[in-house]
Order: sequence, then C-alpha cells, then structure tokens
Amino acid sequence: MNKLKWILIIGFIMPCFLANAQPDRWQQKIKYNINVNVDVETNKINGTEKLEYTNNSPDTLTKVFLHLYWNAFQPNSSMAVRRNELVKTVLGTDRSGRDVYDNDARTKAAINTLKPNEIGYQHVKSVKINGVEQKTIEHETILEVVLSKPLPPKCKSIIDVTFEAQVPILIRRAGRGDTYGVAYSMAQWYPKMVEYDYQGWNANPYINREFYGVWGDFDVKITLDKNYMIGATGVLQNPNSIGMGYSTPGLKIAKKIGKTTTWNFIAKNVHDFVWAADPEYAHISKEVRKGLTLHVFYKPTTPSYDSAWQNVLWAAEKILPFIESKFGKYPYPQYSFIQGGDGGMEYAMATLLKTPGFGGVFHEWMHNWYQQLLGTNESLFAWMDEGFTTFAEDQVANYYNTNWAPLSPFTKAAEKNATARLVEKDKTEYPLIHAGSYDRYFSLAKSSFEEPMTTHADHFNTNYGYSNAAYFKGSVFLNQLGYIVGEKTLDKIMLEYYNQWIYKHPNVNDFIRLSEKLSGIELQWYKEYWVYTTKTIDYALGNINLDSSTGNTTLLLKRLGKMPMPIDVEITYKDGSKEMHHIPLNLMYGAKPAENKLNRTVHEEWRWTHPEYTFTISRKVGEIKSVEIDPTYRMADVNRSNNKLVIPD
Repeated sequence: MNKLKWILIIGFIMPCFLANAQPDRWQQKIKYNINVNVDVETNKINGTEKLEYTNNSPDTLTKVFLHLYWNAFQPNSSMAVRRNELVKTVLGTDRSGRDVYDNDARTKAAINTLKPNEIGYQHVKSVKINGVEQKTIEHETILEVVLSKPLPPKCKSIIDVTFEAQVPILIRRAGRGDTYGVAYSMAQWYPKMVEYDYQGWNANPYINREFYGVWGDFDVKITLDKNYMIGATGVLQNPNSIGMGYSTPGLKIAKKIGKTTTWNFIAKNVHDFVWAADPEYAHISKEVRKGLTLHVFYKPTTPSYDSAWQNVLWAAEKILPFIESKFGKYPYPQYSFIQGGDGGMEYAMATLLKTPGFGGVFHEWMHNWYQQLLGTNESLFAWMDEGFTTFAEDQVANYYNTNWAPLSPFTKAAEKNATARLVEKDKTEYPLIHAGSYDRYFSLAKSSFEEPMTTHADHFNTNYGYSNAAYFKGSVFLNQLGYIVGEKTLDKIMLEYYNQWIYKHPNVNDFIRLSEKLSGIELQWYKEYWVYTTKTIDYALGNINLDSSTGNTTLLLKRLGKMPMPIDVEITYKDGSKEMHHIPLNLMYGAKPAENKLNRTVHEEWRWTHPEYTFTISRKVGEIKSVEIDPTYRMADVNRSNNKLVIPD
C-alpha cells in the first residue's frame, strides 16, 4: 500500500519537474579527426578527415552534405557574380554629389581576375562511410554525398574524407597574405559537415556571409614549415616540443629536426575550427584564472603597435568578469586574439583581427557567446547573432571605458583623458549606450533599402540593408525590449537565455517565449512587428487641456507610426518634481515594473487599433514645465521632434 502511494505521489510530482526543466532540442554530434600537410611553397594542402557522425535526429538520412567554402574564391563563382551585382546598386550620393555604391569592400573585386595559382579550391577526392565508397556531387561550395545505405536515427557512422585544397590569396576572411602581411588566415579551410536540424539540411552555398555548424570535438594535426607559428582554436597538445610561447616557462626546447613541425590541437564541444600562421608572429599569453588562458598573436612593427596588442590582453582579462556577469560564463580553456583575415571574424575559442582596435576586439569576443555557445543559425537569424553581439559589445565597451581604460598601463595619458571625456559626454548629452545602433537603424528605416529581418542573410537586396538590419536593428531589438519589460528584467533574460539555450541553436520564438516567462508580459506582437515587418514607431504629444469642471489636466497622445508600443510619459513640474506615467499596450496583458524612484502611475491599456489616447493628471496646466514621451530614448521613435513639449513660463 505504501509503495502504491509513493508511485501515485511521484506520478503527480514528476510532470511539475518536467515542466520546469530546460528546453530540449536534439542536436547532431560529430567528432573530427583532421590531418593536413601544408606546403608553404605551393600553398597546397593535402588532408584526411575521419568523422564520427551521430544522427541524433528522428529522421533517416539518405544523403549528407559538406561545405567546401574555398570553391567560392574563383572567377565567375556565385560569390563573384553576386558581389558584382550588388556593387552596381547606388545607395545615394556623398557630400560632393558622387554616387555611393553598395560595396562590401571586404569581398574583393579581384576575385574575377584571380590567376590559377591565386584561386582557392577544396576538392574531395574520396568519401567513405563505414568503409564503403560513396557517390558525391560537387555543387560549387556544397558537396552532396548520396548514401549507398541510409543513416537511421540514433545511428553512429564513421565517415572518411580525403581532400586537397589550395589556399587563395586573401579574398574574404580566409587566404594568404593581407595588408599586414600575415601569411595564412585559415578560416573555412576543411570540408565541414553541414548542420541538419529541426528544419532539415542547412546546405547554404557560400555567397558572402554567415555560418552554421554541428557541435562536436576536434582533434586537428597541422604539419607545415617549422619556422611558422600557429594560433588556433583549441588547446595545443604538444607545447613542449613546439615552444614559441606555448611551452612550460624555463623549459629548454629541443632543436627541431627536419623542415616541418606537426601541431596538434584539441577542442571540445565547438562547431568550427580556425587557425592562422606566420613566421614572424609574436605570442603573448596569460592564465587569467585556473583553467583559462588568453593568447594574443600579432606581427610586431613599432613599440606603440606592440603596446596596442598587449593592451588587448590586459583589457580582456579586466572585462571578462563583467561579460560573464551579464551574458554567461565562458566555458572553454583558452581564447586567442589572432591578427589575420580581412577584419574581425569570429570562430570557436578564437577570432581573426585585422588590428587591435577595441571595437573589433570586444565585438568578436562577444560572438563566442552568440555565434558559438548559443549557435543561432546565422543565415536565417543573422540579427540574433550580429545584433545581440553588437548590443553586448556596446555594454562591454561602456564598462571598459568607464572603469578600466583610464587605468591601462599601455595607453598614453592623452588617450586616457580623451576616453574619460568621451564617457562623460555620453553620460550627460546622450543617455544611450547604444546610440550608434539607433542612429544606424533610423538611417535604414528612413531609406528605401530596409527589408524584414527574417530575410535570409545572403538574400538581402543590398549589403546596406543586411548590415544595418542584422547588426543595428538587431541590437535595438534588445535595448528596446528593456524599455518594454524593464531593464532589470532584460538582464535576467540575457543570462537565462544563455543558461537555457547554450549548445541548442535557439531561434526567435525560443527567445521570445523565454522573455515572456521571465517578464510576465506577452511579446508575440513585438516579435511580429519588429522582426517580420518594416513598420516604424512614431508617437507624438497632442493637446494639453485643463478640465474647468475638475481642475485636472488632460493630455492627448497620438500614434502616427504603424507599430504600436507601450508608452512612458515623464512630466516635470515647475517646482522641480517629476512623475512617470506608464501606458501599457493592450497586446502585452501586463506592465513592466517601475524602473526608478519617480512617483509612477500605470494607466489603462492603450488598444493597438486606436491612434489616439488621453489620460488625466491632477495638477493644473500652469504647474507643468515639460512633458516628454520616453525620456530614456530607448523606444526607436523615428521622429523624436514631437516627443517633448516645454511649456514657457
């Protein structure tokens, strides 16, 4: 009887436990064992991959796909043709009246004039699954593997790949040589398994932007000229035979025999692997806490340039506790800031950086949270990676400039003073840490080039439309969410988003549902308007009238734009007192908590169908000094000229 009672009790309790568990979403799993030989004379690569691929999906797979990114770096490739099409678009004119074209300067025009020894390619010579040769079809940057025997659910298979490649001159992210002369920037350098998820295969051709991958473990062995130093994803397994800043301090490294050295890196639970190499790299590093070492690799030039790269390492250590307190713990054993590539470019445990400028440093490091740890599909939801990263970058930069920049031993006194003045200016003249994102979004919204953020990253009509939507409208999405649900609630959302969705490829619905649960506010309307449309926000103050019968004052608000929002109205009186009036949107079914100590009144909800709204206060018109809609500037109102009314004495 007692046993039956416990069974019944457990039966009632278990659903509650399940309801509070973290969200579950199956993920494919892969283990890469990669061996490559790099010939620095011919820039050719010969390599093998042994992939242990686990189909955790509920589906039987009749084919698999591999990315062959470097095949884009050839004349008449899809990347080349698309680039030449976009640069013909005229965005406007500059101050001199000259046409401004839609050019992403990082994708070089030279791609169509590459010589045979300058192009990039990756050719798979053989694919075997469980020892059986498979049929392959090369679709430029995607290799289709037609399986002789389907891969059933919950099945693990061994895939052997033999490939050859040529390192291109630097065209986009990857290649040999750049402005600063880094020998090899090795991004997208190996045949990479295409991600299969709840939406199916994500076999996106490489046109210009954004990546998505299967989380797994990498065991990578790179053999190349012994004079080259490598910075990479993962932890070096043979540091004491390599030296070059990796070895145990004070240990004498044996002289290398032969012409080449083999480097062995291991990285666990990542979905990409990058490396860069140069014979003139300087390497500095620091263990910033037990189990985490930060590395910097750069080409020395002048003492001030060396100081700038040393400052990267110093600053990274200082800002890490703040990053983790706001956005979640960094779980990997190392991170490398590597000079290389064509600008900032994010990868697992590493970034390629053209210069030591902190804009790129902070942005690319924050990508390890949104591009790597959360792993949103960048092709479909680029704004959830680039936009969230831009939002975090602004927060981190503000924290660094406020707390650490003036203290840096690597920054000149004049630069410290300039930073201090900049921070003070931001505080007093423009209360938005994210002002730059708002400015760029407003420019986009007022142009003819805006498209919904749901547009596939490669299918935007313009580079301008893509970049401003993904980076800046995406950043505004978060800061404006703080306006809707409250700043403290937004902080909770960002941390819980990390905790619940790490290693799970979340989408916009996942983020919105989490935000609703933590805020108690319905947010489907916000997602639909901001993400799926290009409708804009514009609210205005109307008449302020005195009701002679009661002595009260009635204020009229107008919705001029097509996107509805909750409204904050701050009233300042001539006696110096202030009060806040909050008007929830009816679609929210709730209201945010008070965000400051001002006396606040929460009014009746504003129905989204109604273009006008009135509310009443108990003070007389003559007592009012000013009335302002959204005094924090977080609402992306495209015309703030009608948001504030100052009543003359």
